[in-house]
Amino acid sequence: QVQLVESGGGSVQAGGSLRLSCAASAYIPRSNCIYWFRQAPGEEREGVAAINSYSTVYDDSAKGRFTISRDNAKNTVNLQMNSLKPEDTAMYYCAADRAYRGMTCRMEISGNKDWGQGTQVTVSS
Repeated sequence: QVQLVESGGGSVQAGGSLRLSCAASAYIPRSNCIYWFRQAPGEEREGVAAINSYSTVYDDSAKGRFTISRDNAKNTVNLQMNSLKPEDTAMYYCAADRAYRGMTCRMEISGNKDWGQGTQVTVSS
């Protein structure tokens, strides 16, 4: 089991930027998917972006504004969020598959994953 610790959340005005980081306590194979999910109050948890050695995947709401990247030397995954909107307000969670599940990451909550505790992002209008 890998421990994941998110950081970088905060409060910004609409149009601003934040960079979230997810630090893993152990090496995660590059072929395994690492995700960013988010959950707003009263809403279901949804996938935002995912990455493995084959590809990156984005939810439509994140395309063109968010960029997921992996720093293998630091064992971290980052989410650069630009042009933030009030509807991006949520708790953001990092998650990692415990095993290889295919070349294309599917942003599903189910599956054998390790999860972080989350970091809050608040965007004001």
